[in-house]
Amino acid sequence: MTLFPMIRTTLAAGALLAYGNAAQADFTLDSRFTDADGDLIADIPTDASQLVDPDTLIFAYTPVEDPAVYASVWEGFLEHMTEVTGKPVQFFPVQSNAAQLEAMRAGRLHIAGFNTGTNPIAVACAGFRPFTMMAADDGSFGYEMEIISYPGSGIEKVEDIKGKQMAFTQETSNSGFKAPSALLRSEFGMEAGTDYEPVFSGSHDTSVIGVANKDYPAAAIANEVMHRMFARDVVDEDQIVTIYKSQTFPTTGYGVVYNLKPELQEKIKEAFFSFDWEGTALQEEFAKAEMDKFIDITFKDDWSVIRQIDEAMGVSYECQ
Repeated sequence: MTLFPMIRTTLAAGALLAYGNAAQADFTLDSRFTDADGDLIADIPTDASQLVDPDTLIFAYTPVEDPAVYASVWEGFLEHMTEVTGKPVQFFPVQSNAAQLEAMRAGRLHIAGFNTGTNPIAVACAGFRPFTMMAADDGSFGYEMEIISYPGSGIEKVEDIKGKQMAFTQETSNSGFKAPSALLRSEFGMEAGTDYEPVFSGSHDTSVIGVANKDYPAAAIANEVMHRMFARDVVDEDQIVTIYKSQTFPTTGYGVVYNLKPELQEKIKEAFFSFDWEGTALQEEFAKAEMDKFIDITFKDDWSVIRQIDEAMGVSYECQ
């Protein structure tokens, strides 16, 4: 039996991307969890026998790019977390959203950064308790979904994708699948499989590289990933043309699995908020996206627009 939550997606005719004042979708946690305080995340168990206190903490960053790159980027931060918690912290290079979810659900992953679209699944099915995200010095945060092409592709506006291939990342991704799928259907009347051919690259960096190398005529990506790739000279900005840019979405949410001892959860939070970014590999990597600190967030408030998009797409989760 797979531990990866089953995702059922249907988009009814006339469904719209639900922003702002749209009604919230029903959000239900797996039966293993409780939510007595109504904050939409799993409560920490009150039964001490259900709590865990691992000798080594395992951390995984969302698999948007080459995991080997991010092992070194996070090294200094994890050393800081080791000092604060008194426990060794090991980087776990996950290759997919499914692997990351399965690891936390199975108890092999304790601290993680889940991407925007996967956060609701992680919260509902893996007991993920997000509490922070990266932000700029003034507290602003987020990224945009962009639909990109390459110069000379013949695609200058979204409607030009008709009859062509459109690359997505994974079905759990907000900017890589859910938001652009809802947009194409509701705003432009374009049906997958009828008006364009959907393909899945597996990750944002693969989609960006695929468009830059003219393997895909168009792709939907998170622009924060693309900007970091520009900064590292993975691709040249002249190789990419943006034909659509969305509203701002919350970025990767960081948190812990629900059943860590409460005092350990507090130490982990302390490590995030006491980290000095100045001169670190983390600062260098995320400078292009103007991120240089961690801020408090709540899943209930900061992920409301993502739950609205899920509602618009008819997304539901079956945790197995």
